[in-house]
Amino acid sequence: MRRALEGLDRYVATVETSKHSFFVFLDSSILVNNTVVVLAFDDAYHLGILSSRIHVTWALAAGGRLGAGNDPRYNKTRCFDPYPFPDATDAQQETIRTLGESLDEHRKARLAAHEKLTMTDLYNVLEKLRAGTKLTKKDRQINEQGLVTVMKELHDEIDAAVADAYGWPADLEDGEILQRLVDLNHVRAAEEAQGLVRYLRPEYQNPEGTRQAELDVETTTKAVSAAKETQKLPDDLPARMQAVQRALAAEAAAATVEDVASRFKHARRATVQSLLETLATLGLASVNEEGKYVA
Repeated sequence: MRRALEGLDRYVATVETSKHSFFVFLDSSILVNNTVVVLAFDDAYHLGILSSRIHVTWALAAGGRLGAGNDPRYNKTRCFDPYPFPDATDAQQETIRTLGESLDEHRKARLAAHEKLTMTDLYNVLEKLRAGTKLTKKDRQINEQGLVTVMKELHDEIDAAVADAYGWPADLEDGEILQRLVDLNHVRAAEEAQGLVRYLRPEYQNPEGTRQAELDVETTTKAVSAAKETQKLPDDLPARMQAVQRALAAEAAAATVEDVASRFKHARRATVQSLLETLATLGLASVNEEGKYVA
């Protein structure tokens, strides 16, 4: 990680376990402990993508929960590593970059102006504003000091701009967001199998500018199918359940046990069926009259 941060004046960070999922820039001189997840980006474009509802929805579903408060956990290997960034145009990137910078500056300015104000305070009130919940006297004070209404507007603009970068409607339900991201992840895996890598920091990840292959639609489609059939079912139970849940969400229609099992290499039907039944018991999947599973 130290090498990845070389040459950066700042980096993106988020708390590993927190009631709210938010991302901030920290100065590169700040050394954090293992409760903070460090992402080696200094571009506010990346901060904007990570701060969007699309990414947060993915992170909440993928990361699991932890602690007495059952708070969301940002597990980098599950929430960030497999997350497919949009193929944004230069204009779209600049819009998201400007909004991400404005969000970071706004929050820091309000916290600096009121020393007792915390990021959790801001996002507690933001959550109530989004839900239309009546604010208490303390909430109204936080809203006034933190200008949370302005912060909400920035988040709303970021959500719309990021959705536009994906080419998606801005008002998708959470389940639709997850399915589209899973499908896009399969496409990206297929692209990489054919030599096309969409580097997030090409100057660091691909400094020599290695030429990458160009893909046609037919090749990509075949590679997507291959990628779906060669996933390995994780070893630990929570990861297995999440993998099966994502595989089910990626199905275009109600799926049989065999449909879901075919997405994993050497997966036993009985194992997949047991996981699907557990998901159904937990209310994370349902079974129709034909005995097929639906996300």
